[in-house]
Amino acid sequence: MRTYLFLLIAVMFETFGSSCLQASQQFTRFWPTVGVVFGFAGAFYFFTLVLKVLPLGITYAMWSGIGMVLIAGSGWLIFGQRLDWAAIAGIALIIAGILVINLFSNSASH
Repeated sequence: MRTYLFLLIAVMFETFGSSCLQASQQFTRFWPTVGVVFGFAGAFYFFTLVLKVLPLGITYAMWSGIGMVLIAGSGWLIFGQRLDWAAIAGIALIIAGILVINLFSNSASH
């Protein structure tokens, strides 16, 4: 259970870092640029903790999938980026894929 908490923390750091990346305007704004470094450093640190328990492929699939969903939400909420029905359907499929991995796959453990 702690492993999945670390994965969620890694994803939250990545979401923060990616949101700061958008706000940094190609690294021309100081504080958002600091946020990028902080966010991705935290993300990779917690990602390595998860890799002690879960295999790389499964961990990366979950990390990137959850991250895509949260970053799409961040883009919508913070930056006013629109999501059409195809984007929403794709996000639903990503969530479904993560659920399939965790509920039915034996690959999700070392």
